[in-house]
Amino acid sequence: MAAVADRGPCSVLAAARGAYEAAFGGAAAVAAWAPGRVNLIGEHTDYNGGFVLPMALQLGTVLVGSPTQDGTISILTTAPGADEPHRVRFPAPTQSRPLSPGRPHWANYVKGVIQHYRDDGDLVAKALACQQAEHTFASVPCGIMDQFISVMAKENHALLIDCRSLDAVPVPLRDANLAVLITNSNVRHALTGSEYPTRRRQCQEAAAALGRTTLRDVTMAELEASRSRLGEEVYRRARHVVGEMERTARAAQALRDGDYVTFGMLMVESHNSLRDDYAVSCPELDQLVEAALEVDGVYGSRMTGGGFGGCTVTLLVAEATERAQQHIQEKYSGTATFYVTKPSDGAKVLPL
Repeated sequence: MAAVADRGPCSVLAAARGAYEAAFGGAAAVAAWAPGRVNLIGEHTDYNGGFVLPMALQLGTVLVGSPTQDGTISILTTAPGADEPHRVRFPAPTQSRPLSPGRPHWANYVKGVIQHYRDDGDLVAKALACQQAEHTFASVPCGIMDQFISVMAKENHALLIDCRSLDAVPVPLRDANLAVLITNSNVRHALTGSEYPTRRRQCQEAAAALGRTTLRDVTMAELEASRSRLGEEVYRRARHVVGEMERTARAAQALRDGDYVTFGMLMVESHNSLRDDYAVSCPELDQLVEAALEVDGVYGSRMTGGGFGGCTVTLLVAEATERAQQHIQEKYSGTATFYVTKPSDGAKVLPL
């Protein structure tokens, strides 16, 4: 099989087929597409049993391949920056001889999916198998958001995911006058590696102090009443999470109501909370959000992802996208890159 990551499926299918033919000497028999995603709101809530509201992008990965007859699997990547070798071959897994991670690192997630995935038609089971692959083969202790949105996304919809019950509900985002602008700060601050585990531990500490399994079961009133015994830093971490869960549920309803002003307000509240209470923003992300909010036609903007760099996401009227990009770049101290998108479909088979 060969995989190529780029923009929409049509623009990269030909490249993937060409890479396959050059490597394996024949035409691919099957092709599939899986999108990337952006989280509109609901940050650092997944490991607290809360809500997230991502949407799939018109940017993703195409994979092409063919069945083999010799009991082996060969995979090839064209991804820039992937460690060598870019083509590997290994025996198909059996019950007595399962696959295991190793080198090259880029192949480990693919191996994990091959090892764990079974074609049972259940989208939740498919997403959970892919999450298991990421945990056990790629050594990334991720939540369920990436896999759920990639598998279950619907065009012109965001997806409200309950990370405790695993319920996933499409939320309409089909207004032709709207656009989503993703702005990459192109910075990633060096971290000690302890920030995320520390925050996760602080959330667990707060929940335990309140007699709960997770912060999902804590109300803001309960949290406020316990502020003095939690300590200020733990209290602030918990205040972000509890507030973010409430904001995400309200944001989903605002989308259903077509109330983009409220949705944008909640995005800004989310960013401020991530900056001030959860302390995972950085000056570059703050600059990007501040600049976006100065543009007429922007409803809201926030950092998205784990923090300390990366991207912001902005909801705005479609006709404002060009002037927003221009203004943000003028005000930003670094060099930003932009991607304008609308909600895409989830993973699917492509015709050849």
